[in-house]
Amino acid sequence: MNRKLIRPSLNDVKEQYGRGTGFGAPRKKPAPPEQTHAEEFYYVKQMQARTPIAVVLTDGEIVSGTLEWYDRDCIKLTRQGQPNLLIFKHSIKYLYKEGEEFARGGSNGQ
Repeated sequence: MNRKLIRPSLNDVKEQYGRGTGFGAPRKKPAPPEQTHAEEFYYVKQMQARTPIAVVLTDGEIVSGTLEWYDRDCIKLTRQGQPNLLIFKHSIKYLYKEGEEFARGGSNGQ
């Protein structure tokens, strides 16, 4: 009795695992998208809910109001009993929902 070993050719194996990736080589993950639209999603959510927000500027000043609209470079903050503000985004350090004083670094609302 004569037995013959049957092996697949190298080309068959390459086609099975994909061309050019090599044997056992992990596939590269795709690069993350450049634009996630998370900022726009947050702004739209706050505008629709008319959430009172506090904006901390780069010089430490805090202004409060509701977000009326935004664009690529600035936001418009509507305030009660005070003039509305057009704030350039490059002058914003961060913003948070009013009532979340812990966002300013203090737990007791100082």
